[in-house]
Amino acid sequence: MGAEYYYYFVPYQEDPAVALRELREREFLAGRYNPVVAFPKFPVDLAVAPGAGHRSIQAAITAAEEDGTRSILDLNTVTDAPRFGAVTPLSSEALESIYGVTTPERETVERNLSKIFSLLERGHGTCVVIFREGRPDAILFAGLSFD
Repeated sequence: MGAEYYYYFVPYQEDPAVALRELREREFLAGRYNPVVAFPKFPVDLAVAPGAGHRSIQAAITAAEEDGTRSILDLNTVTDAPRFGAVTPLSSEALESIYGVTTPERETVERNLSKIFSLLERGHGTCVVIFREGRPDAILFAGLSFD
């Protein structure tokens, strides 16, 4: 099987680790992860929420086995350098290269998601602060599944 890309936009928070933790909890409780939903759809439809099928995030990860959850649940930390199971913020250089600015707006990011995905290895993720009218407005979290 080929790896699956996933992505989420969440309201801006200064600390991306807090935003990641809250996003993981939201998606777990909604049940938008494998094996509850074999192939979750993106962008996320918040109205689709079958509910958690496991007692914890760790239990869901264990149940997903080598396929992974195909969701943000597979990424559990924010790090400065890319590593398996982690989110690494996109560098200023990468932002400039992809968008021509270091303060991209959501429409620009959505039009160029494939460029972000092309930077990811399986089991890795990234995040980008999204701006609106020159101010931080949201965070994009994007990842690539294991399988």
